[in-house]
Amino acid sequence: MTIVQSVSRRNFLVGSAAALGGLSLGFHLPLPGKALAADAAPEINAWVVVKPDETVVIRIARSEMGQGTLTGLAQLVAEELDCDWARVTTEYPTPGENLARSRVWGNFSTGGSRGIRESHDYVRQGGAAARQMLIAAAAADWGVPAGECTTDKGTITHAASGRSTTYGKVADAAGRMTPPAEVTLKDPKDWTIAGQPLPRLDTADKLTGKQIYGTDLQLDGMLNAAIKACPVFGGKVQSFDAAAVADMPGVRKVVQVGETALAVVADTWWRAKTALDALPIVWDEGPNTGVTSATIAAMLEEGLDADEAFIGHQRGNAREALAGAARMVSAVYGFPYQNHATMEPMNATALYTPEKCEVWVPTQNGEASLAAAAEASGLPVNQCEVYKIHLGGGFGRRGMQDYVTQVVHIAKEFPGTPVKLIWSREEDMLQGRYHPVTQGRLTGALDADGNLTALHMRISGQSILAAVMPQRMQDGMDPLIFQGLTVDSPEGHLGYTIPNLLIDHAMRNPPVPPGFWRGVNLNQNAIYLECFLDELAHAAGQDPLAFRRKLMANHPKHLAVLNAVAERIGWDEPAPEGRHRGLAQIMGFGSYVAAAAEVSVTDGRLRIHRIVAATDPGHAVNPAQIERQVEGSFVYGLSACLYGECTVNGGRIEQENFDTYEVMRMADMPAVETIVMPSGGFWGGVGEPTIAVAAPAVLNAIFAATGKRIRQLPLKNHSLV
Repeated sequence: MTIVQSVSRRNFLVGSAAALGGLSLGFHLPLPGKALAADAAPEINAWVVVKPDETVVIRIARSEMGQGTLTGLAQLVAEELDCDWARVTTEYPTPGENLARSRVWGNFSTGGSRGIRESHDYVRQGGAAARQMLIAAAAADWGVPAGECTTDKGTITHAASGRSTTYGKVADAAGRMTPPAEVTLKDPKDWTIAGQPLPRLDTADKLTGKQIYGTDLQLDGMLNAAIKACPVFGGKVQSFDAAAVADMPGVRKVVQVGETALAVVADTWWRAKTALDALPIVWDEGPNTGVTSATIAAMLEEGLDADEAFIGHQRGNAREALAGAARMVSAVYGFPYQNHATMEPMNATALYTPEKCEVWVPTQNGEASLAAAAEASGLPVNQCEVYKIHLGGGFGRRGMQDYVTQVVHIAKEFPGTPVKLIWSREEDMLQGRYHPVTQGRLTGALDADGNLTALHMRISGQSILAAVMPQRMQDGMDPLIFQGLTVDSPEGHLGYTIPNLLIDHAMRNPPVPPGFWRGVNLNQNAIYLECFLDELAHAAGQDPLAFRRKLMANHPKHLAVLNAVAERIGWDEPAPEGRHRGLAQIMGFGSYVAAAAEVSVTDGRLRIHRIVAATDPGHAVNPAQIERQVEGSFVYGLSACLYGECTVNGGRIEQENFDTYEVMRMADMPAVETIVMPSGGFWGGVGEPTIAVAAPAVLNAIFAATGKRIRQLPLKNHSLV
């Protein structure tokens, strides 16, 4: 299948990198007031710069935080460009450059597993257009028709005359060519670079320590800041005694940051933190000191019985069918607050002058960081710039811009001097934007033959959108609550046909600030639904896989991934002695995913031996990276399932470091087998979907091993004896 697409002129603005005012920034870091110009190499279009030494620089707007998006998008560009992959490198354009060029690179936001699935089309167009422009430049030089020229690994050949040249030799002329009105994209079946399990482009720099993260950044004359905000949600600064720390070593100034926080600026970060710890502070703790995990739980429990709720999915008459059921099964599940707990805490560096504000920051959304810098500095956006740095973990937390706002406010106190702000681990844990807390009551009706005839799923809990994106609410409803449970959304629809169905949400918003946490609401929705279906299967005396299959005739892609994991783990064969199995499936972020787990429980001790995962993301740009993402998502999901819990007391989070907020150790990690089964025709996400099926598969296996249903996470709070 040949794909011909018209090309928007805005996507292929032409000019040299030097002519852009030197705003091109790769993984090198410019000094204050200076920037890179890709060594003044000719720019073919916004995505492709070719250097005289034949190095191909591919410019990608999406952020890299370990998920491999930069490599995957570079593969797609290189595929259409037909260049030599061994000569490919990448760099970030800046958000300011994007705005100056009519947002040629599109959306800078990297979250929701959208890095590749929302960019693939226009980056492929970029590569294809650049290839045509390079061919056109060579053909014009030779005086031959462009259609008679071919390309291979960065070499252009005219077979009839026996001439050939390289991209680097014609790049300057190509950059002056008129971009093509339309391009022909390759059929995925013909891919030779995309679709291959190529090594990531950033691995070597990470292994050697060459890779610079935000906390590593050093600028001439830089000062360092440590910050502390009121630990009670809704609290603010009442008073402080700056004089008490003014004479401590290295201290330059105590800065109040808004109403809620205080920062100490010093010549080193440790001196700033030491002085901050010694700073006498009186907090006005505000109205939320009486909020605890118990009061929040009571709020959610009330929501389970509330008369009013937002309906996310309705079919038939579930209430009537439940009332007349031959047998009714009901259970309440709960999912606690979770912290992002990135290895690299929040940080950013800012340089402010009355004429310009520059920020160096690991961010999931460079444009949002630019907007935050402009607002905090009081300068127009075109007098601000953001230089993106690789993230030491994101998981949704670095889509928020509170730390960018803070560093700019602090830097304004030191015009002309760069200031780096680093949050301590404790600050990072106490000032999070947490995965929201919810409870779910599920009630199902079985007929005399054990068929599921009705299901009511009531979710009671917090809305992320109400807190961070109220403009996306729909008549007061948060549609994101129903991830994986909708009627027909391409983002994630329910994979079961149930005659009578009601899924609704009683919104209850405690004062703990929520945020997007890897997998978002798909995490708890998969646990609630898949564990309860397991309960229904056992109540009906049926095999959990067979019970599901009866409901999935109209959902072939959901069924395909479920069948794949069942077959791979040997569901129809006895498990090894002492081991037991569980499975789960769901659709989220545009992809179909399933997992089957094999566990043992000995003297109350759980061991997860093996998990098989299957994912159908439509297209697989880098199968090896998909496998790594699945494995990493299982670490994250199982950490939450086994250990993760943020509790609230006195209006604040109690867990301040990894001694109380545990994560999986290597010894806990099971063997993971990943089945990548792209069926084509759509583009789904990779980084987040599979996180949701790890926990329910394990929980269902635990029931098979012990007869115990774990309905309230984390597992550490329960005995398996």
